[in-house]
Amino acid sequence: MQVTVESTGTLERRMRVELPAERIEQEINSRLKTVGRTAKLKGFRPGKVPPKVVKQRYGKQIREEVLSELMQKSYTDAVMQENLNPAGGPRIETEDSKDDKNFAYVATFEVMPKVELKDLDKIAVEVPDVEIGDADMDDMLLRLRRQKATWNEVERKSADGDRVTCDFTGTLKGEEFEGGKGTEVPVVLGQGQMLPDFEKGLTGVTAGEEKTIKVKFPKEYHAEDLAGKKADFAIKVRRVEEEILPEVDDAFAESFDVTEGGLEKFMEDVRENMEREADAKKKGDIREQIMNALLENNPIEIPQTLKQQEAHSLQHDAMRRLGIEDHSQAPPIANFEEMAERRVRLSLLVSQLIADQKLEVDDEKVRAHVEEMCAGYENAEDMVNMYLGNQQFLQQVHPVVLEQQAFDWLLENGKSTNKKVAFTEYMNP
Repeated sequence: MQVTVESTGTLERRMRVELPAERIEQEINSRLKTVGRTAKLKGFRPGKVPPKVVKQRYGKQIREEVLSELMQKSYTDAVMQENLNPAGGPRIETEDSKDDKNFAYVATFEVMPKVELKDLDKIAVEVPDVEIGDADMDDMLLRLRRQKATWNEVERKSADGDRVTCDFTGTLKGEEFEGGKGTEVPVVLGQGQMLPDFEKGLTGVTAGEEKTIKVKFPKEYHAEDLAGKKADFAIKVRRVEEEILPEVDDAFAESFDVTEGGLEKFMEDVRENMEREADAKKKGDIREQIMNALLENNPIEIPQTLKQQEAHSLQHDAMRRLGIEDHSQAPPIANFEEMAERRVRLSLLVSQLIADQKLEVDDEKVRAHVEEMCAGYENAEDMVNMYLGNQQFLQQVHPVVLEQQAFDWLLENGKSTNKKVAFTEYMNP
């Protein structure tokens, strides 16, 4: 087997493999003899078919099978011989033989890039130090009280915080437009449910009132036929209601299924949930900072094969989320190429870091990851033990945990600074 390799791009390789025709013919003849011993052809007894007839009947098929198998095996052998690391399958083209001595083909493929990580110690991360103060607790309690609020109808003009239920019909130059009509629509003033001009028109109204208000749609409005335009809305007010918030007491706690410990236990649970939410967001923020810095400090060229594979994977995920089965209705593949390129680059860099630092999956971190997944369930401990005993599940979790260990290593070996921030400000910037 003769092999020559040519670089036709940074990562693309053109490999020519030449095989002796004698080797091919020997394999073909060997298989023809095997077939001849069992072939059943009309007019001949089994095993008595003349070799010439066997060759005429099966020769073409066997030659194609032999060439296909030899190309597959020789390609693998040639790649190993030349110390190449293909990023995907090859595109193979056979050459027209000028003589009967040799058979040759050309395999074109991309190889994995050589990754040399640098400036890892320069990765700078700002670590949020989230504080939950009294004001944050008050804000959270107000949110929870509003979840259990009741509404009482009032005979006065509507004000900020009130719920106004109305019918409306919108028109552009006297013509109704799609989506511009509603019946018994509740609008809580001050929550930004509707456009500013619409909410402003519902402020200071009373039940039974009818009026027309002008509403300007923003230039970036999602409906292009309305963006930047002014519409008239004929409004009929059905009801004006004020919000009645529940008292913060044991009964309030019980409404959130806290049946033991009363208000004190409820407040502990609220704080724990806030801490858990902040911690999850904090981990995500730190991870994002590390990823961005790692990518910025280590630009690499990636195989287009891997990029296209990842883009198709993202496209299929989007189809599944949107409930699309017909591939012709799928979002354009171009929509996913930028994300696919980022994910492939990051995967190559993180894999190299894991190899360089000889990182291995930490069983304690695996348990911590599973415990975090199961937190909040009543039978959390049973679920953790069940998952840890499921090898198929662990095979999916291990790469996730190992990747997080790589990010932890980068955080420990880079530069980090702490920044104090209030919970409400951090969670609702």
